[in-house]
Amino acid sequence: MPSLNITFSDEEHQQITDAARRSGSSLKAFVTTAALKESSDYTRRVAELSAQVADWSQELNTRLA
Repeated sequence: MPSLNITFSDEEHQQITDAARRSGSSLKAFVTTAALKESSDYTRRVAELSAQVADWSQELNTRLA
């Protein structure tokens, strides 16, 4: 099975470790989930389309505010 060796600063490692602990996950599971989520084409498309819809509706939202 392929694996990655990723180097983090002490501060980055602590931030990731703390986030994994808060989520109730092991560090390995947390990082794996984060990497897969970030690399997901579906997630990327949803984020792009959400930004596009926000741009399109900005004028209307301003008028309704």
